[in-house]
Amino acid sequence: MTESNQRLPIAAIILAAGLSSRFGATKLATPVRGKALVQHALLAARQACPGQVHLVVGHEHDAVEAASADLHDRIIINENYAGGIGTSIAAGVNVCHDDFDAVLILLADQVLITAEHLQCLIHRWSESGADIVVSAFENTIGPPILFAKSSFPELLGLRGDNGARQVVDSGKYRVEKVRCEAAGVDIDTPEDLEALSQR
Repeated sequence: MTESNQRLPIAAIILAAGLSSRFGATKLATPVRGKALVQHALLAARQACPGQVHLVVGHEHDAVEAASADLHDRIIINENYAGGIGTSIAAGVNVCHDDFDAVLILLADQVLITAEHLQCLIHRWSESGADIVVSAFENTIGPPILFAKSSFPELLGLRGDNGARQVVDSGKYRVEKVRCEAAGVDIDTPEDLEALSQR
């Protein structure tokens, strides 16, 4: 573990503010494998970043907060959630940027992500000194993603639906990859949920 990582913790930021328009209901409150969908990401984050779990909510935030079962350490309400996932990333980083050396950003509907994978991202960062550590799956990359403090200024300026991909692809930062096929599974539609039940 790096000296800087010992000085300051890593914040987990779980993005749970979206419209869920393709699902047709309060997606994150839907029961999945015995618990509300949002709780899976929260439980993984609590193990990887104990005491530092931030849940960003927006659309139907009361229902999402209730479904979270107080597994978070802090709720962040993104009033601009309709402006896309970039606004939720910026809202989370805005709360965390003064107090942490890195943030670990994951989606609330990544039901198969485990604490072990999150810990692998943290370990790769602390060992490599990279600015960004991404999850690699199939032929692409995506969240969960760890961003070191050097990238916070750009994250704070994010807007729209492209998320942080533009920061990862900018060429300004050293990027490392950690393989995780489970990162390719998220729940956008009822059909996705049915497919998960068949796994």
